[in-house]
Amino acid sequence: MSLECGKPITIGSSVWIGADTVINPGVTIGDNVVIGSGSVVTRDIPDDVIAVGNPCRVLRPITVEDKEYWEEKRREYMENNPERSPGPRAGSTGNSYRT
Repeated sequence: MSLECGKPITIGSSVWIGADTVINPGVTIGDNVVIGSGSVVTRDIPDDVIAVGNPCRVLRPITVEDKEYWEEKRREYMENNPERSPGPRAGSTGNSYRT
């Protein structure tokens, strides 16, 4: 019988982790990171990167152009789907339950 010890993992803000990803104990994932599906994260991942693979490696940095592009796509989506925008909707009482 072997003894397995756990260590905490740290995940920064604005991080997207794809499905079936394994994050090993003791790993830190920085802020504004995308981890590709099926990746096995065995070591720390820095801020502002896209990382993929087994073992997980940095594929490329997330650039200012990337951020601007996706913010524009988000803005367009919210304009075309007002029911998805945050905040109270017209006629809403603010309650999430029904009476």
